[in-house]
Amino acid sequence: MAKRDYYEVLGVPKNASDEEIKKAYRKLAMKHHPDRNQGDAAKGAEEKFKEAKEAYEMLSDAQKKAAYDQYGHAGVDPNMRGGPGGAEGFGGFGDAFGDIFGDIFGGARRGAGGGRQVYRGADLSYAMEISLEEAAGGKETQIRIPSWDDCETCHGSGAKPGTSAKTCGTCHGQGVVQMRQGFFSVQQTCPTCQGRGKVIPEPCTTCHGQGKIKRQKTLEIKIPAGIDDGQRIRSTGNGEPGQNGGPAGDLYIEIRLRKHDIFERDGDDLHCQVPVSMTIAALGGEIDVPTLQGKATIDLPEGTQSGKTFRLRGKGIKGVRSSYPGDLYCHVAVETPVKLTEHQRKLLKELDESFRKGGHKHSPNDKGWFEKAKDFFS
Repeated sequence: MAKRDYYEVLGVPKNASDEEIKKAYRKLAMKHHPDRNQGDAAKGAEEKFKEAKEAYEMLSDAQKKAAYDQYGHAGVDPNMRGGPGGAEGFGGFGDAFGDIFGDIFGGARRGAGGGRQVYRGADLSYAMEISLEEAAGGKETQIRIPSWDDCETCHGSGAKPGTSAKTCGTCHGQGVVQMRQGFFSVQQTCPTCQGRGKVIPEPCTTCHGQGKIKRQKTLEIKIPAGIDDGQRIRSTGNGEPGQNGGPAGDLYIEIRLRKHDIFERDGDDLHCQVPVSMTIAALGGEIDVPTLQGKATIDLPEGTQSGKTFRLRGKGIKGVRSSYPGDLYCHVAVETPVKLTEHQRKLLKELDESFRKGGHKHSPNDKGWFEKAKDFFS
């Protein structure tokens, strides 16, 4: 069965932007995700989900998109040899073969026009510690990260002033050399110039031939509301610079949540322990509890036991991908009074004698526990 046009699958025009393509894919992925479709509709939804995923994978990649726009499905199908030049054309065996061995031996890709090797810059990681309140509400902040500017001494050439780089005599400026591997001829990064295609006889003493000086720059970061511990924010192109015109890497900001004095986070839910006096727990009454949105009130019933949990709906955190906020769970911890006066001790003893006269009706767990203990020892 012939494949549908990728643009038709996503429902976007051929001149759609990357953001429009991504938005269309997300909408279809949410609609046809297998977890959201059960029963008879599951099979059809799964096929549409896979079809949308394949379309997005092709159109979100600039190189694959260009090939698809020019040759259609033949340009991105590894089983077809479409395009001009047969096996040597785009998508042919020759290119695929070269890419495989290029990855193994070089870890880079050739530049435009078959020139020197270009390398993508390395990614950077940055750990950012924020409070629970900042994670819940989001924030905008600034961070200092390393940056690389052109060397002012050599103006980015890497060569000592008055000298210049020369074409590499090993690879003749190509950045790669051919190596024989049995029956095959494969490319390898030039060991002399490291893929640059040029060598610098007299390096600049300021940047040591790198052409760039490492400095610091300030970056504006927007932390989305609802972000959780361990989640990352990607800042595209703010990693280390690429080599030979290659793209820069990315910066990944990993979020770390500081321990909170009151709340513990569990996904979108919050938990807190609420100390309650013995008399309030016994008599019942209203108590105030803190939430991230302000103060809330809980009505304790008479005879509330330690460990009793009260749930406040919607008082948790609305996660980055959540449609509604989580809940707040308040766990009651009945406090035993300490540092009693003689008068208080006397009153408690009188109260205890009163409880004993009433039997087990004042202690709901007493009778059951003693019966279990008696069975255990017998």
